[in-house]
Amino acid sequence: MAVKLNNFAFESLPSVALLPMRAQRYPKFFMTSTLHSNSKGKSMSLGHANVNVVHPMLPEKDEIFKSMEEWVRTDILTLLKSVEKSWQPQDFLPNPTSDGFVEQVNELRERTKDIPDDYFIVLVGNMITEEALPTYQALINGTEFFHDEAGSDNTPWATWARGWSAEENRHGDLLNKYLYLSGRVDMKQIEKTTHYLIGSGMDVGIRKNPYFFSIYTSFQERATFISHGNTAKLAMKHREEKLAQICGTIAADEKRHETAYKKIVGKLFELDPNETVIAFADMMRRKILMPAHLMYDGYDENLFDHFANVASRIGVYTAKDYREILEHLVAKWKVEKLTGLSGEGREAQDYVCGLAETLRRLEERALARAKKASPISFSWISGRKV
Repeated sequence: MAVKLNNFAFESLPSVALLPMRAQRYPKFFMTSTLHSNSKGKSMSLGHANVNVVHPMLPEKDEIFKSMEEWVRTDILTLLKSVEKSWQPQDFLPNPTSDGFVEQVNELRERTKDIPDDYFIVLVGNMITEEALPTYQALINGTEFFHDEAGSDNTPWATWARGWSAEENRHGDLLNKYLYLSGRVDMKQIEKTTHYLIGSGMDVGIRKNPYFFSIYTSFQERATFISHGNTAKLAMKHREEKLAQICGTIAADEKRHETAYKKIVGKLFELDPNETVIAFADMMRRKILMPAHLMYDGYDENLFDHFANVASRIGVYTAKDYREILEHLVAKWKVEKLTGLSGEGREAQDYVCGLAETLRRLEERALARAKKASPISFSWISGRKV
């Protein structure tokens, strides 16, 4: 039976995916993913690509994005909500100005005291990912056409970037305050992890290319929608309805943002199918890196992999989800039905449409690997092992 929270229904949600890159802190190449490296540290490649090389966008493509501006105003900006109609973190938290604040906090702590540590590991990892918003704002602002040159440009692309960032900013704020009040986690270690992550930045292989950026965010927003949705379902299982409402509300935001980016890519497929399918294939050859792939807490150099194992093991984010997201996008954008492509375009089309079967063969091994992983000590929960 579907659970409805804030008019958002959770039924048969899939789950999210976590995949590769060379960390800035260590020399080895590793898979930040549920499709991990093998025991010798070599990745199970789904295609060869150098993440540091991105095909530059040709100057003639500028006109395509300029021609989309009015459409962005009417079809994309309308997916943003006004401040007055938006939820705020305080809507879900004990009121610090009320006489019953301490009692409300104690009630929250009572509700969370029996929730398993593995759930909190995933909730913390999701929160830290959301807290790295300055990095994501830098990423979108460094992308051609999405960038906000003056800081207050009124182009539809810049307006979207600022509005998207403002909405996303609430997610980390809400989860951070909830975790702080719960008393279940080591907030200083979490804060250090966020500090390290923002300082490390991210490289998901898109450079300034708006084709790559739009495809990446279409995939990534769906991934975060699924991840937060699954943490909501698990919170209900643990009988913490307020936390389920919090995670479900964040998931609904991510779903709305996913809709926007998928529409942008859909428009690009309509206007420039050849370039768009080539970009899609190129991104999938690189694999979709999770934004927090450089996560570090000062101790664990494989922290993201360990977090990914826990997320996979409890069903929040799995290799199956990565494959299902790909299949969803291929179907949504009707990639199999594209015609009139160049030779490179047809090759890209074949690669993207055939990739799901390759991923399917890796799923069972990835899940088995996550389940067999030895318990790991997490500084986020005062060194307890999960």
